[in-house]
Order: sequence, then C-alpha cells, then structure tokens
Amino acid sequence: MDLVDTVIEDARWEAFGLSSLAERAATAALAGVDLAAEGFSVSVMGCDDARIAALNADFRGKPQPTNVLSWPSEERGAELVGDAPDLPEPGDPEDPESLGDIAIAWETCAREAEEQGKPMGDHVTHLLVHGVLHLLGYDHVEDEDAALMEALEVRILATLGVSDPY
Repeated sequence: MDLVDTVIEDARWEAFGLSSLAERAATAALAGVDLAAEGFSVSVMGCDDARIAALNADFRGKPQPTNVLSWPSEERGAELVGDAPDLPEPGDPEDPESLGDIAIAWETCAREAEEQGKPMGDHVTHLLVHGVLHLLGYDHVEDEDAALMEALEVRILATLGVSDPY
C-alpha cells in the first residue's frame, strides 16, 4: 500500500508527476523523524488557486490562494515551545494511521518557484515535506518552533538532493 493517496483536481499536476513526487517527499519526511512509511497514510490534493482560496477561506478565514494547506487528522503539537511533538504510532499496514490531508495549488507554486529562481520540483518537494511535518505536529508560529521545523526541513530536503530553501 502506498503512503500517499493523491487526488488530482488540476490536470497540470498529473502531467507534473505529483503522485510520485508526493510519495517521495512524504516518505523522506517520515524518515527524517525516524518513522517508517509503513502503517501511515497521507492524502494529497493537487488543485488550482481558486480551489485552495476557497479552502483557505473556509478553514482559515483568509479568502486568497496560498501554496499549501494541511489538515492533521488529530492535534499532535509539542507541549513546550521549541520541543518536537510526540509522534504517532503506525497503524496496521492494511489499516494505516491517517496523518491527515494536504492541498497544494498549481499557480501559486509555479509563481513562487519562478520568483525564487528554483526548479518547480524542488519547490513542490519542499512544500510537501513542510505539509507532512505539519501533519506530524510541527509548527512555525513561535521562533523556536520555526527554527526546529526549518532545520528539519533542510535536513530532509538534503536527503532528496534539494538545496536549502531558506
């Protein structure tokens, strides 16, 4: 069973190869926190800016597009600022533990990659790793939490051959 269930709402994601990229990024994110992919599941939706703007309005009260959104299946945040969250236990491989859902928007990702002068694949990989870490309870609201999360992202991305995005 695959770790990632990918739902394509915008055909550009299909041509881009979102399914395999999401599988690779999510597997690396879990490995980066010493979790095996087996026993977990993640849903990733590749959509456009209009769809993610509607989701952003509904769930965050911000009616504009964003690059990525994530919805953890349960609260997994750290108890203390700057600490890593308690990690979930895997489910049975036939009935994996759902970590939650991620949505990623084509136009915003493409624009950001161009503005930042980086390959779209690298940018999307970073955003997917970022989203999976959110599903695991990592956060970047407080400076100490942001430093922990960003350092983890950089380390995970390096294992995938992706340069430091910061």
